Amino acid sequence: MTPTLVRRHLPHEDEAPRVDLCARARDWSEIQERMLVPLYETVYERLEVGPGTRLLGLGCGSGLALLMAASRGATVTGVDHSSPERLALARERLLPDTWGARARAGTRLVDGSPEDVGNASGAETPAYTLVTAFEPIGCLAGDSEGLGGLLQAAMPLAERGAPVVLAGWGPPERCTTSSVLRVATRLADPLRSAGSWRPALRDDLEEVAQRAGLRPDGSGRVACPFGYADGDSAVRGLLSTGLFDAAVAATDQAQVDKELSEALHPYVRRDGTVWMPNVFRYLIARVP
Repeated sequence: MTPTLVRRHLPHEDEAPRVDLCARARDWSEIQERMLVPLYETVYERLEVGPGTRLLGLGCGSGLALLMAASRGATVTGVDHSSPERLALARERLLPDTWGARARAGTRLVDGSPEDVGNASGAETPAYTLVTAFEPIGCLAGDSEGLGGLLQAAMPLAERGAPVVLAGWGPPERCTTSSVLRVATRLADPLRSAGSWRPALRDDLEEVAQRAGLRPDGSGRVACPFGYADGDSAVRGLLSTGLFDAAVAATDQAQVDKELSEALHPYVRRDGTVWMPNVFRYLIARVP
């Protein structure tokens, strides 16, 4: 899947859309996206993100990570070409009237690729001091495809030695959600290798960084539990990731909803909430 917690797997091009993409984007921003807040906070704290930071977010989605960086005083630019619906929500978050003209002037959201960032401004801008690709890879076959190209396109926009942050799923034994994601693989067309669940590998992030010409310079792990108010919220949140779209295309929405709900049953607590502990990993690499 092209870079967007979380790559979306769409039906064949000749099939009619089978999901409401606007509703899906809203579920992502209201339910699922916050699950990665500990990851964002840990990275920003480690890299001392603040008023002197110029951040370029690749696959920025609905913009929560950018909003958190902006609240620290960073100047942020988000790039996303895979979900106009999520990007529209990012605009609502990051470009409201309440921010004031000064704050809005430094915030940019680009529907496209890193190459389009310069074109969008119409003028040369200072180099970025931090590049992030927070959408986790490493749980689906082929989910890193395209990320290397995005990173290579972003490097000319960043200053030499600038940190580039990649994120990935942790070991399956430390990610409860891995067992639920197997439902998507079992229901999806077995002929589609891309999008099939696979165990996260230790060097997934390093391999992507090295292919892009980046120099690894540290890593870490962060606990990011997936917690939901009830089973319905859990189903909606997980579906919003796009990780189950291939299963929906191969079967139908009702079947996926039913089997996803059953897979979540072991993680439903007595009060009806759903709790799935997970560990995510991040890599800090440097622009040569």
